[in-house]
Amino acid sequence: MIAIIGAGIGGLTLALALHQRGIACTIHEAAPELRPMGVGINVLPHATAELQALGVLPELEAAAVETQEAAYFNRFGQLIHREPLGRFAGYRSPQLSIHRGTLQMGLLAAVQARLPGALRCGRRAVAVETVGDMARLAFADGDVVEAEAVIAADGIHSPIRAQFFPDEGPPVYSGVNMWRGTTRMAPILSGATMVRAGWLAHGKMVVYPIRRFDDGTVLMNWVAEIETDAWSANDWAKPGRLADFLPAFATWRFDWLDVPAMIEAADQVLEYPMVDRDPLPAWTHGRATLLGDAAHPMYPRGSNGAGQAILDARALADALAGGDVPGALAAYDAQRRPATAAVVTTNRSTPPDVIIKHVWERTGDKPFADIRDVISAEEMEATLDRYRQVAQYDRARLAPG
Repeated sequence: MIAIIGAGIGGLTLALALHQRGIACTIHEAAPELRPMGVGINVLPHATAELQALGVLPELEAAAVETQEAAYFNRFGQLIHREPLGRFAGYRSPQLSIHRGTLQMGLLAAVQARLPGALRCGRRAVAVETVGDMARLAFADGDVVEAEAVIAADGIHSPIRAQFFPDEGPPVYSGVNMWRGTTRMAPILSGATMVRAGWLAHGKMVVYPIRRFDDGTVLMNWVAEIETDAWSANDWAKPGRLADFLPAFATWRFDWLDVPAMIEAADQVLEYPMVDRDPLPAWTHGRATLLGDAAHPMYPRGSNGAGQAILDARALADALAGGDVPGALAAYDAQRRPATAAVVTTNRSTPPDVIIKHVWERTGDKPFADIRDVISAEEMEATLDRYRQVAQYDRARLAPG
């Protein structure tokens, strides 16, 4: 029996992957009940391929928008670069833009159907120890359970990670604060475009649809990012105030999008600082290990947070299928820790939208007459392909059809 802490995307995916391989598990979730939270996320082709293998992709795809392209703009609305994504770029699996809650609830429904009784809510895990050939997991209410292994998929504030690294301190603030929202509106550009526009010194926007409605409108997910020293502790549910960021985007009215109107029409706005943590020297301690944001929280710069957790789940389930639990945990650590550390550090330095930064620097934050005089298409594609290779979803690796 494997004990999983946390019923987020990583924990639920791991439960499904273990079940598929005939390995029993329980999931211990601190919340008294699971409800859809957050806003939009993107799931890249390497991760949707794993969801396909688990048999959950069709239902999730029906509730999402299949992302067709990425488009990069400066803050004057001028197109810098456009590239196809997912199946439109030749991958066998799609890139999906989806509400985080929709993804989590879809995974939850599959867990409840395939592993009835495995999920136990209201169970806040606080500590783990290895005793002989078992892991002993303690809860806030004093209860203790034993398992062959404990997998902490309990997020960026993981008590288990804090137990392993008590002197680590809080998450590291990037200097960028984010306001996230969703707005029901008419589609823009291709109708399935992921937009990155502007740069952080004057404000940056990420915009993409995550749901379609029968009347032709979409639920547009957007993220406003601004460099600032003013921020508060990260809380996914903290309401945001328009007055704190809307003025930075007051002039962003383009023929393809009125940004202030979109922001003002939002049905919700959440404030969240862009934070991560430094890569760890080890995830595995005895018969316990970390997964997802508990192991490698990263900046949301490359649409990779959820995807890397899904890849963690596949790798760990494959390792555990061999039957040697200590060896499996060690092999998982050796495989996934360096891979995700590379994504964490690359998201800090050269994420995909760094091409906008290059344009901002080379033009002095002014409109350009011809983008080819500023940066070549070959340079931009090379930058984007380097990121795909680091994040392990380059075309050669996934063998596009």
